[in-house]
Amino acid sequence: MHDVLVIGGGIVGQVTAIKLAETGARVVIVDAAQNSGSTANAGSLHVQMQSRFMRLYPDQVRNIEASLPFYVAAVQEWGLLDQKYGSFELVRKGGLMLAEDEGQMAFLEKKMECEARHGVSVELLDRSALDRIAPWLGPQIIGAELCRDEGKLNPLAANKRLRAAAETLGIEHRTDQILRLESLPDSVEAIGLQGRYRADRMVVAAAWGAGALTHDLGVTIPSRAEPLHMNITEACETQINHLVQHAERSITLKQFATGQIVIGGGWAARDRGRYEIPAVDHASILGNVALAAQLVPSISGIRVIRTWAGMNTTVDGASIIGPLPGHARVVMAVPGDAGYTLGPLVAGLAVDCVQGAGLAAEASSFSPARFAA
Repeated sequence: MHDVLVIGGGIVGQVTAIKLAETGARVVIVDAAQNSGSTANAGSLHVQMQSRFMRLYPDQVRNIEASLPFYVAAVQEWGLLDQKYGSFELVRKGGLMLAEDEGQMAFLEKKMECEARHGVSVELLDRSALDRIAPWLGPQIIGAELCRDEGKLNPLAANKRLRAAAETLGIEHRTDQILRLESLPDSVEAIGLQGRYRADRMVVAAAWGAGALTHDLGVTIPSRAEPLHMNITEACETQINHLVQHAERSITLKQFATGQIVIGGGWAARDRGRYEIPAVDHASILGNVALAAQLVPSISGIRVIRTWAGMNTTVDGASIIGPLPGHARVVMAVPGDAGYTLGPLVAGLAVDCVQGAGLAAEASSFSPARFAA
């Protein structure tokens, strides 16, 4: 029997397992290898509130606002991991959210006031200030919000290095689809298609699949899978240092050290069910890439060399961390919006709960108790 069973092998599960194994715990990760988010992620490190999320989920904006200090801390946590486990190609030169008219500038100014109250480093830039740091922007851009805390990394490098660290620590990895969980008086057990896994403690880091697993334990978590697509281009000469977003339109744009540009930002892919990888929607590809070329005209002639889809997770805008009500041995670890950004920080908070420290007072609102009947 293991000390800790981690369900889900994405960024949260990997970092949770690593932190526990470093304290001497015997850890096994069980991952379904289905429609993942972490291995399909584009590597944005978000801090400022994303305009896309605010438009789609206005009822959840309050939870995002309350979580802003944790986004700042999450990017700092990524910096520590980058130093410890080798380069993830992490760059923190800030993020730009662009505006094309005065209405969008007013939206950014109001949003920025809220973010500043929560400790986010932000500044409103006019076009002349933008020209000094982002001369590649299209002429229609009149200004932007600069969030100094934001950044980007190469998720292929990060995932590879963290997986190597886990293997060095002797963490077991199993591929299996978990069907249900059982909470026993002296242990916990997960029943999968390939076998049964028993441990003293369990961490549920299954992202959009978490709700289905906790339902039989009496807690209904409304986790949903949101299929999205991304694109990557060939290398180009344009030097884009910032993470780029838009005040009203769905876009993320950033450049890797290779010179390649990753274009995404919430354009829908076609959901083909739990057991099939989402299909890329041609209309989304064309719209996403065309918008990028409008914002940065100098990249309009470069080629897209790959497009792919993965699953984002939505719940209620806030992370879910802590013991499941009525089942103290089962600890939840599901990030809120921008789950890859929050992943390592959520993992650390979940580890504290596994080790009996509980959640800090400022994170108490993340408890899964809010979903208990």
